[in-house]
Amino acid sequence: MEKKTFLNTKEVAVFLDVNEKVVYTLIAEKGLPATKITGKWLFPRHLVEQWVENNTINFPESSTSLPPYHGLLIIAGSNDILLERAISLFNRLYPEEIAVYGNLGSMGGLRALKRNLCHIATSHLMEKGGTDYNFGYAKEELSRLPAVVNFCKREQGLLVARGNPKGISEVKDLARNGVRIVNRAMGTGTRLLFDKKLSEVGIAGQNIEGYGREVARHLDVGLEILAGRADAGPGIKTVANLLDLDFIPWCWERFDLIIPKERFFDKGVQTFLGMLHEEGFKDLAHQLGGYDMSLSGKMVYPQGHGRKGD
Repeated sequence: MEKKTFLNTKEVAVFLDVNEKVVYTLIAEKGLPATKITGKWLFPRHLVEQWVENNTINFPESSTSLPPYHGLLIIAGSNDILLERAISLFNRLYPEEIAVYGNLGSMGGLRALKRNLCHIATSHLMEKGGTDYNFGYAKEELSRLPAVVNFCKREQGLLVARGNPKGISEVKDLARNGVRIVNRAMGTGTRLLFDKKLSEVGIAGQNIEGYGREVARHLDVGLEILAGRADAGPGIKTVANLLDLDFIPWCWERFDLIIPKERFFDKGVQTFLGMLHEEGFKDLAHQLGGYDMSLSGKMVYPQGHGRKGD
């Protein structure tokens, strides 16, 4: 029998094994996911299941945990040019180790971490209010706060063709007739930032030509503009430096390494973190441009809790 997508109050009470009256208390006090339609409460089943999982206190050992570290370091998550070069540097400096990378976007990296498919997730998800990064998303996805180490800060903005022939100066210009963009995929931190920028000026993405055309990497955004197939797209300044494009800055963001505490002292993880303090790594960042390495390799903490990382 196929599962119902939405549960009513009686059904969610049976699902949670509580009295119906308790359901209303859980909505008000515990954040039980619910929506009211035509005066009746409905509960999206998948969100209720996630809510139960996120409120679990005692965690059994995962049956799909990574094996003990034996020389293969797995990194997954958000795309970054310096990260790609750092992984290549790691493989050159430590030939007895191998680092591999899966380009899954920030949310994809956190979900891979949750499923024990990687040692490190890379993420740059801006928190509500724009003052911090990653902690809320990591706690929601993983249920437990991991260790968070800064990889770099980088400058995000809008990539446009050299000379800016379409005269684009701000986000609202992207909705003009004759302007085509190229976009990043859902679940990437860059896409979330871009959608936030559009929301701030009251523009629906569907009203922008090319909004639905998505590419996997920052470099791919720049290549589409360089080839003339798009006039603009969200991305990092490093791409503008590499491809001789113009760049309209939005903000500096924190790009972090998210590490489960039980894997933090794995040899490969510690070797990779140690490399972030080496001159060879810092030289890579300097050559690329668009990076701030003042926090690189340092543990960061949620704003207002313990030491501050930003």
